[in-house]
Amino acid sequence: MSGEEKILLPPGSTIGIIGGGQLGRMLSTAASRLGFHCHIYDPHISGPAAEVSKFETNGEYDDLKRIKAFVEACDVITYEFENVPALTAAFVETIKPLYPGSFPLKIAQDRYIEKKFIRDEANVPVTEFEKISSLDDLKKAIIKIGLPAVLKTRRFGYDGKGQFIIKSQNEISAAWESMKDSPAILEQFINFKREVSVVAARSQLGETASYPLIENIHKNHILHRSVAPSVPDNKNAQNIALKVLNSLDYVGVIAIEFFEQENGDLLVNEIAPRVHNSGHWTQNAGCVDQFELHIRAITGWPMGDTNPKNKVEMTNLIGDDYRNLNETSKTSKTFIHLYGKKTVKPGRKMGHINRIVN
Repeated sequence: MSGEEKILLPPGSTIGIIGGGQLGRMLSTAASRLGFHCHIYDPHISGPAAEVSKFETNGEYDDLKRIKAFVEACDVITYEFENVPALTAAFVETIKPLYPGSFPLKIAQDRYIEKKFIRDEANVPVTEFEKISSLDDLKKAIIKIGLPAVLKTRRFGYDGKGQFIIKSQNEISAAWESMKDSPAILEQFINFKREVSVVAARSQLGETASYPLIENIHKNHILHRSVAPSVPDNKNAQNIALKVLNSLDYVGVIAIEFFEQENGDLLVNEIAPRVHNSGHWTQNAGCVDQFELHIRAITGWPMGDTNPKNKVEMTNLIGDDYRNLNETSKTSKTFIHLYGKKTVKPGRKMGHINRIVN
């Protein structure tokens, strides 16, 4: 990283955002409120983030010549999704400050490396897991972990993709075939009470902040609704988040997803080194929202107040949910956030609504 990394970046500076989707759009909007300009790097022309940003560069994520020109036009760089090539991220931080850095990106891109780091380096409880490279590995791991268990690809799975729940011995071969010889991880199946998450942040100077516990409801493996602050709360979630942040020497916003067991114990399911869908409720909670918090963290500004004044229910608008805005817009204490996507597709997140429930 640059030797000028610990500075207060002044208004008028340019923040580079790698990725042009809805998270980049909301980061750019938050940055503009603080007087920053945003420069989007995206393979696609005029995507959701570019629509609300001052500058745009188009190119593939592994086109280092284009990346270099983009980076040199910015003062600090961030990313909006965790599948930016790790080699590209490492290249970026040789030129300008990159927050979060390439290290947390590398950790989060591989489920096995991620689980191992959280367990061994952050010293935080996770589900039992085994590395799988063959059908024989899978059979041996099932003897250790038992059934049911979840087989997942180590890389690029999201919203339920690249996963196979193994319920019986008869499904073992089919599960391995579904991985198509990709490196995989077998995880213990958890009968959890709730799926919860915490969104937290750490600044360049090591200042930390976190929001209250969030309860999440999924449909078809996609986040459907988040409610926060969650009742009951679980203060240990914030403690775990801070352990992970410090272990990664992290700068920016991170989301940590947990399984909460019947006795209240928390097991980390995964981390997301970026602003997160389950944190969208903060936009109408009466405090600094997660997008502004991220911008503050990566520019060296004070973190601000993360204590919500309102309880908020966030609901994703997925696919045709987007078409019911006429009724939605009439609902009291409801705020609509649309992503500017040009095509409606099944399973595509088109926007979200936040409803104040207290």
